Amino acid sequence: MLEKVNRINYLIDFYEQLLTKKQKNVMELYYKENLSLGEIAGQLDISRQAVYDILSRAIRSLEKWETKLRLLENHLLRKKEGQKILDLLARPKLTPFDIEKIKEIIKRVLQDY
Repeated sequence: MLEKVNRINYLIDFYEQLLTKKQKNVMELYYKENLSLGEIAGQLDISRQAVYDILSRAIRSLEKWETKLRLLENHLLRKKEGQKILDLLARPKLTPFDIEKIKEIIKRVLQDY
């Protein structure tokens, strides 16, 4: 469950400008401010079902954009590759093999993205 919430928060960070004003507002209240459907419904003077529908449509929209643009996927891959480089650089003594691995990772990151 926490992984799903983290993924949605990442998607919001990347794609919130592509959501409607109402979707942005509801997503912010639900995922950032951690309000319940009922609390959001009361604050916006709409039904709980309407809040649920807005959230569902917004999530589908975010996932659709991620499928097309892959910003989150690429971000996570770059982060993973960056950590590999940091791990190699943390070694007490770099070998020529380590340096070649770092070069390969950098080339891969620059080519793939």
